[in-house]
Amino acid sequence: MTMSGRLPEPYGQGGGANLADILERVLDKGIVIAGDIRINLLDIELLTIKLRLIVASVDKAKEMGIDWWETDPALSSGARRDELARENAELRERLARLEELELGRAPEDVRESKSHDVRKESP
Repeated sequence: MTMSGRLPEPYGQGGGANLADILERVLDKGIVIAGDIRINLLDIELLTIKLRLIVASVDKAKEMGIDWWETDPALSSGARRDELARENAELRERLARLEELELGRAPEDVRESKSHDVRKESP
């Protein structure tokens, strides 16, 4: 067994650049890792878990058509505002329909008294 006279390189000098290059390539090109886990008992499938992992940069993901984080309210403030605005509009529509139903079912004298009450409250 022969030993060379040189010492190993300190951590981070030679390998750091290689790791950075590898990471840059992975993020630039993207990588997909896929796998399935199946649990069977006496040829009866009890559980199947399908795992799919994509590692890529945001730009590469958008290029591939993957942009779900932009519409997920948990991850995007813009999506959260859009969801709140949509929910607000839906609630306003429901309220308007309920008010129409209430006025449509109410007897004539109740409708008139409600309209008088509204006139009295408004300046």
